[in-house]
Amino acid sequence: MIWFGKENINEIDACPDFSHLIKQDSKLKAFGLDVAKKSTAFRALSRDALNYRRRAAYNKRTKGVKTNPKVILFSTFDGRYYSDSPKAIYEYMLSDSRFDDFTFVWACRRPQDFKFLLDNKNTYLVQVGTREYDLTCATAKYWLFNSRIGDYIYPKDDQVYVQLWHGTPLKRLGYDIVKSDNVMNSRKEIQHKYKIDAKKFKYILVPSDFAKHKFISAWNLKEFGKENAVIAEGYPRNDFLFHFTEEDSKRIKEELSLPEGKKIILYAPTWRDNQHTSDLGYTYEIEADFDKLKEALSDEYIILFRAHYLVANSFNFEKYKGFVWDVSGVEDINWLYVISDMLITDYSSVFFDYANLKRPIFFYMYDYNSYANKIRGFYVNTDELPGPIVLTTDKLVKAIKGFDFDNFCFDKKYPEFANRFNYLDDGYAAKRVAEKVIEEI
Repeated sequence: MIWFGKENINEIDACPDFSHLIKQDSKLKAFGLDVAKKSTAFRALSRDALNYRRRAAYNKRTKGVKTNPKVILFSTFDGRYYSDSPKAIYEYMLSDSRFDDFTFVWACRRPQDFKFLLDNKNTYLVQVGTREYDLTCATAKYWLFNSRIGDYIYPKDDQVYVQLWHGTPLKRLGYDIVKSDNVMNSRKEIQHKYKIDAKKFKYILVPSDFAKHKFISAWNLKEFGKENAVIAEGYPRNDFLFHFTEEDSKRIKEELSLPEGKKIILYAPTWRDNQHTSDLGYTYEIEADFDKLKEALSDEYIILFRAHYLVANSFNFEKYKGFVWDVSGVEDINWLYVISDMLITDYSSVFFDYANLKRPIFFYMYDYNSYANKIRGFYVNTDELPGPIVLTTDKLVKAIKGFDFDNFCFDKKYPEFANRFNYLDDGYAAKRVAEKVIEEI
């Protein structure tokens, strides 16, 4: 058996929960990470050894496996979710008869959570990190991923790896990082990861000419002669923002059990490279004062808090029940975009996508100086951002309280921003990307 399908759906619940297995060895793992944080040499040696073993096992398992030109493998954030551009392209393919004889396989960490996909035609599941996953990678001609694939997995000459990167970058990436305060990766190590991925993919998707130039630089594509690998077609994941209905919004609010009669603020901060614990991984320390926010805003607003997918720690908002909802577990952030009246973020790429909705955006950058000068640095001049920057909770409250929805309109910066970053988003990017990269249609 390579994949889970309807014929063996009952076997899915027997899949091991790898997070549980990892926790069983958490002390040893934490010790190793503590050493790795302090020693670049140990970190490099242990990673090289692990990748060597994995690569050898992969080659042994997949030796002689032939590529199937009608199999497409999808993965979102290394099997964590069903969302983003892989989801949008997959759902487009389900609606296009040209793909009726294709087989779709979703890579997932917990197949139990993806069983609903088996109701779709020609769709199967495979569990990340298993022998079956390696065989699937060797079988599928097309890999449609929105984040890096495992370093030990390389495509064959007749396979097509499409890197559907998960956002327009505000913060610097890869080879463009000048300073790095990442506790688990030095600048050199980050560059090495991008180098490995750049050698693998045949295409990398960008949503604008701006992103094209940044991605060529961040992945150092000129050095590898791969500038032509960049395709600018808009982001498929944003197609939904042009086609959702009021019924969609109503359904989403009902599923989340949100109250009626309140405006909705989506608060979606990004992760911090320098916030990491050996037992959990990357964490996020909430700096917003929710006591002040609740006192000032709860009569009129509720807040949906959305943590970055890399953030491993949990949040306790019981004190703010009825005012703050932790929606970090909602797989598709588009659901949260369309039901929210405004967005609060910091350095996350979410605001590029949200700007398609032409709704207000506030940038709560409480650690602006350290983030800009020590952690990452920016590609975009912050004067170009489509909304005000505030540095304290008090100023954030003042900005929200003083906002006039009735008279809100885009000032000069908004159309300039859209024309530079979102001009290719029109609701049909999934179709264009599919037609660009799939050779059999």
